[in-house]
Amino acid sequence: MTDHHNDGSVVRHRHRHEGPRKHVIAFIFSIVLTAIAFATVAAGGVNTAFTVILLLVMAVLQVLVQLGYWMHLKDKGHMIPIVFMAGGFFVAGLCIIAALYWMWW
Repeated sequence: MTDHHNDGSVVRHRHRHEGPRKHVIAFIFSIVLTAIAFATVAAGGVNTAFTVILLLVMAVLQVLVQLGYWMHLKDKGHMIPIVFMAGGFFVAGLCIIAALYWMWW
C-alpha cells in the first residue's frame, strides 16, 4: 500500500503480520478457562458461592480473550466498535439496575 505526501514523495506502509503464535496462545488460554470452569462445576463439593464467582470471573476473562484476539479489538483502528460495545454494556447495566429497583421497591 502506498500513500503520497503533498510534496509528491511516496510513503510505503507495511502491515504488521502477527502470525499464528498469538492466536494459538489465545486458543489454549480459552481452552484452559473452559476446563477450569468445567472442573469446578464437575467437582460437586465446591462451595456454591465460590463456584458462581469463579464462573463469572472465567466468563469475563473468556469474553475479553474472544473480543481481543478473535474479534481483533486489541488492534489499532477499532475504537468505534469498542465505544459502541461499552455503551451497550452501560445501557444493559442500567436496565438491570432499573429492573432490580422496580422489583424490590
